[in-house]
Amino acid sequence: MADSPPVRVVLAKVGLDGHDRGIKVVARALRDAGMQVIYAGLWQTPEAVVRAVAEEDADWLGLSLLSGAHMTLVPRVLQLLRGAGLEHVGVLVGGIIPEGDIPKLREMGVARIFGPGTSLPEIVTFLQERSGAGHA
Repeated sequence: MADSPPVRVVLAKVGLDGHDRGIKVVARALRDAGMQVIYAGLWQTPEAVVRAVAEEDADWLGLSLLSGAHMTLVPRVLQLLRGAGLEHVGVLVGGIIPEGDIPKLREMGVARIFGPGTSLPEIVTFLQERSGAGHA
């Protein structure tokens, strides 16, 4: 396990949501756990996010959404990932996601949804346990 490369995670804020404190805290926690973290920044388009995933050879993509546009933006990102041959990249969603939308996002292919109050160790452990053994 010591010889395996570090997990590479692209984190991004998709859409018009400008609140980035949470994603920056998550980025630091993942980095401190030994993962390579690429923060794509605020106001990203789905196309730009998928381009970053491809360019960075990411294992995971973490999307943070607080704007309520998750049922529009996440399906578009998933569609673009499939179209780019990147269906092997695991997708995480964090932020304000209504309980009723969580099963729908999971059915679309999101590996996990992390809501407010999720502990940083929970996110780190999830990625450590799921990386290298497939993302499904």
